[in-house]
Amino acid sequence: MTPAPPRPARGTREDRREALVRAAFNQIAEHGFEGLRTREVAAEVGMNIATLHYYFPTKEALIRGVVAHAMQRFRSTLAPHGSPADQLRNHLRAVRKLLREEPQVSAVMGELALRSARDPSLAQIMRETYDAWHRTLRGLLKRAARDEQLAPELDSDDVAALIMATLTSMTLPTVGSAQRIDQAFRQLERVLRMPVPDPA
Repeated sequence: MTPAPPRPARGTREDRREALVRAAFNQIAEHGFEGLRTREVAAEVGMNIATLHYYFPTKEALIRGVVAHAMQRFRSTLAPHGSPADQLRNHLRAVRKLLREEPQVSAVMGELALRSARDPSLAQIMRETYDAWHRTLRGLLKRAARDEQLAPELDSDDVAALIMATLTSMTLPTVGSAQRIDQAFRQLERVLRMPVPDPA
């Protein structure tokens, strides 16, 4: 799927911020973290570099916006409908579909994860993001266990970490083949004992 083009540099302040984030997201997806050039990001949405700095005073602030945008794609798969078990099942199904249909999300998250190993400020951004995701998953797992929809011997904290480690590893290019993604999802289904249907 072709990355969505950034919106023109018109409209509200939030529209312009979103256009810059999307342009940066697309650059990282296509060229990697090292290929991110703020001047080119600004030009892509019809702004000059001074205007970009008005919205994002530092490159770190722009990257934080990119992380938030990418993680929002993951969070959008956590629909607050149905039982906790249904929400977990739908989350896994939707992430599986997202990884297949929007490979640029995988590309960006993989790039950011690899870069964070040697960039302390990016590591902090990623840590905060993953901590919030872990809390959400842990809460769902606890509620599913309380409703007896999850094997009682499973520890919600550990299983949340397992789900996150499995899903994030799929963003790495050497891991994220379609076959391996399917294998990993099947194993998660076995651990959770809640079959996940194939994505539509």
